[in-house]
Amino acid sequence: MNTETVKPHKGAARVGIGGPVGSGKTALLEQLIPRFIARGTQLAVITNDLVTKEDAIRIQRSGLISPDRVMAVETGACPHTAIREDPTMNIQAADFLDEKYGNLDLILIESGGDNLASSFSLDLVDYWLFVIDVAGGDDIPRKRGLGVMQCDLLVINKTDLAPYVGVNIERMLMEGEEVRGGKPILLTNCAKGHGIDEVVEKIAREVLFEG
Repeated sequence: MNTETVKPHKGAARVGIGGPVGSGKTALLEQLIPRFIARGTQLAVITNDLVTKEDAIRIQRSGLISPDRVMAVETGACPHTAIREDPTMNIQAADFLDEKYGNLDLILIESGGDNLASSFSLDLVDYWLFVIDVAGGDDIPRKRGLGVMQCDLLVINKTDLAPYVGVNIERMLMEGEEVRGGKPILLTNCAKGHGIDEVVEKIAREVLFEG
């Protein structure tokens, strides 16, 4: 995020975490939350689901963060519509959390979407991540989905599975860099916590302007 960019809202920085179902978005959240809290970051979380609060309940029950700092948005349609076409419900949820706590530094907004085309409105977030996983195939970057190409940070998750699904991670990285014009890509294994510190540092530098 450019330091000269004017946020479209007051209050905490808002970071989107998107990607296909099963790519590891909620697992990434569960790794990010304790690391940001350990840094002293005042944090809240918003999750998006079609007609349930499944992801929010999972985070609330995790013990990683006070449950009242987690809100669920039930979109009633494919969640990408509530982060891209009309993000009003998410903006209202973020505004509510900002007003409730008053001292938040960061709100993480997690949402699935229509596979590789999911993207976040910049009326909603200041910066956004897109999570894909190697089990989806190393041709994902070549498909040039909006999420892969437009996100501020591409996260390639489940790197430990590469040998078992015949994925060449080096080629995946190279092709990702080509379609993204050199914008950053990080590798993670959320199950083991590998690569998460690099994601935290990236958000801390680019969004919270720390370090």
